[in-house]
Amino acid sequence: MTSGPEADFARSCVPSITSSGRRTSLLTEDGVRIDAAYTPRRAPSAAPGDGLAVVLAHGFTGALERPALRRAAEVFAQRAAVITFSFRGHGRSGGRSTVGDREVLDLAAAVGWARALGHRRVATVGFSMGGSVVLRHAALSGGARGGRTDARTDMVVSVSAPARWFYRGTASMRRLHWVVTRPAGRLVSRLGLRTRIHPEDWDPVPLSPVAAVPRIAPTPLLIVHGDRDPYFPLDHPRMLAAAADPATSDLWLERGFGHAENAAPEALLTRIAAWTAERAAEADGN
Repeated sequence: MTSGPEADFARSCVPSITSSGRRTSLLTEDGVRIDAAYTPRRAPSAAPGDGLAVVLAHGFTGALERPALRRAAEVFAQRAAVITFSFRGHGRSGGRSTVGDREVLDLAAAVGWARALGHRRVATVGFSMGGSVVLRHAALSGGARGGRTDARTDMVVSVSAPARWFYRGTASMRRLHWVVTRPAGRLVSRLGLRTRIHPEDWDPVPLSPVAAVPRIAPTPLLIVHGDRDPYFPLDHPRMLAAAADPATSDLWLERGFGHAENAAPEALLTRIAAWTAERAAEADGN
């Protein structure tokens, strides 16, 4: 799965948009059509296009139609407008999954849509693969590196994300590597998981999550991980937290929590939504 240099991300990420109601097609910088949806804030006093928008980035094999992501969107919509989308190769989106590499352009298109709708603040919340994508996106579009206003996020939440690439230390990850790297595995993914995977290896290897984290500050960062995660043990979130600026980051290690959006209880999602709303209020000086 080929990728241009990370610096290429700094080019325009404003998407081309065709819209029918709240469902939208976004065109990424590299020409992939991304299926996206907008949920307005449920509070009746919220004006359309005003205040905070939360962009939710699902895990591998997820999609915006999946019940877990829809459930998360409903929780976040109590405090903010919400944009959900399907990464390339997932759901109704075009292209093929690069398992966290070019997906940063999909997220950038969704953030650009939130900005185009007039939202002053945008938070990115990613789960598993999406968690690694929100870290790289924040590192490339903002933080210490600066970046384009239309692509930048104002706060970042990474849930159940890996700290490093090519991890095979759990049975779940060994199965996932088989799915991604073997022709038979990719066939199973396409037919059984409805996820289309690019057959080529990364070239070059993208910036790792742990290498991305130091570039995010001063953007607020929240790292969330469960002590029952079957994919990535607790050394992953601890590595990410150790690489982050302690003045602008938080680490939540959640007892009894498994992996990503499918396992996230409503109470945890509500706490994360509150964290994003609080950071937005602080940024607005409230």
